[in-house]
Amino acid sequence: MRFRLIGLILLASVAAPAVPVLAQRDVPVDRRVDRLEQEMRAVQRRVFPGGRAQTVEPEIRPEADVIESTATGDALGNLVERVNSLESQLRTLTGQVEEQGNSQRQMEQEISRLRADLQVRIDRLEQQARPAEPAAVPPPEDEGPTTAETTEPTGTSTETSATDPAEAAYNAGYRLWAAGDFAAAATALEAVGTRYPSSRWASWARNLHGRALLDDDKPAAAARVLLANYEGNPRGERAADSLYFLGQALTRLNRRTEACRVYDELERVYPQMRDFVRTRLPQARTAARCAAA
Repeated sequence: MRFRLIGLILLASVAAPAVPVLAQRDVPVDRRVDRLEQEMRAVQRRVFPGGRAQTVEPEIRPEADVIESTATGDALGNLVERVNSLESQLRTLTGQVEEQGNSQRQMEQEISRLRADLQVRIDRLEQQARPAEPAAVPPPEDEGPTTAETTEPTGTSTETSATDPAEAAYNAGYRLWAAGDFAAAATALEAVGTRYPSSRWASWARNLHGRALLDDDKPAAAARVLLANYEGNPRGERAADSLYFLGQALTRLNRRTEACRVYDELERVYPQMRDFVRTRLPQARTAARCAAA
């Protein structure tokens, strides 16, 4: 903007004298031309520092040409030509200053667009880098402590559950299993079945013992425990569950034919199996590649 103002002031100073040159008799023409040339050089030095003024150097003939023109009686025409040349060069300089201003504005707009685009990309990267919130893990729906917050099995009161050592031992093993400590859970639940073999909780403990082994990636050991729980106590409250998880263990052992036989027996012996097993049985049969019933 500063360069534009300088150019406009100089352009106005050149274009101002609309009256004939001969009318300004108080200032000689050659002095006016000299002063205009000096101002022109000053503008060039400010607009084009470092020697770049040569790109718009006025196309004025050397002083020898002026002397020669004077000798021929054409001094006034030479001075007018010099003034016209200075005006032309000043217009060129003004145009270049305006072009530089336009280029600068375009560059600033481009920088603003680049900044906006960069900010959007940074925001997107920051959003992708944020750790995802862990999904809430629902509590197991098929096993659990039989305290006041869960549905108790038929025939057991809250008061009895609170004082039954077998149930308390089972609950301790369940909590280990729910916490993911499968090895410790298997040990605790095995002890429940051994210590309280006649308790109703023995069926629960042995079934969950087999599940803990299965979750601990020990399907062979799990199969033995689950089969023993079904054969040793077929009327136990978790006998049907043990048959279902026995089929799961056999599928893991790539013994799909035997797994399908176990599922067939489950449907035959326990038509009143609980919904937890019934809803999962079709998918289990598909995983074992069982024929349609």
